[in-house]
Amino acid sequence: MTQVLIIGASRGIGLELVRQHRESGDQVVATARDEESLQRLRALGATAIKLDVSDVVSIAGLAWQLDGFQFNRVMYVAGLYGPRTIGLQPPSQADFDAVMHTNVLGPMRVLPQLLDALAPDARIGILSSRMGSLTLRANSAGWVYRASKAAVNSVMKDMALALDGRALCVSLHPGWVKTDMGGQEADIDVATSAASLRKVLDGLTAGDNGAFFNYDGQPLPW
Repeated sequence: MTQVLIIGASRGIGLELVRQHRESGDQVVATARDEESLQRLRALGATAIKLDVSDVVSIAGLAWQLDGFQFNRVMYVAGLYGPRTIGLQPPSQADFDAVMHTNVLGPMRVLPQLLDALAPDARIGILSSRMGSLTLRANSAGWVYRASKAAVNSVMKDMALALDGRALCVSLHPGWVKTDMGGQEADIDVATSAASLRKVLDGLTAGDNGAFFNYDGQPLPW
């Protein structure tokens, strides 16, 4: 049985990934921050773990809760958009800290907690964004979020180097998705995004380690 870990599954893409993996018969462990979300995960048949990726104490208690698991698939979904700026409006320290702690420091603290719970064929994906691509960038909207996703790509590249030969690690753009973050004018629905991301992870080969992919499997430039 495939064992799957979803970090950040309270809603949106994370919750849909849990739903799809459970429908496929996979054993799923998923994290969320509040009891209502944890109950939704349990109702889907997942093992639910309370985790706040911006809280060092919460993260410190994760590894022991994963003892005995050997995850074949890990998807790190937790993220925060932050201030919806258009130009170069300086962010407040609170907004900057919230986005960077959630989107960058969170993965840097959480992912090392998972190392002993990885199966030999593990594939690890982190939800980045094409907004973090320097090559594709055409405007400065949401520049704190953009900076955080560029940094996330760096984090995942380092994960790929550190775990080379043990796990395949990639950054993933989920598409412009109809979620609370993406809004209802977005291009694709949550189910399409989640199914496509699963397909990308399943289709990875050794040469893909450390790469950046669109949800449809197309490579994206840094």
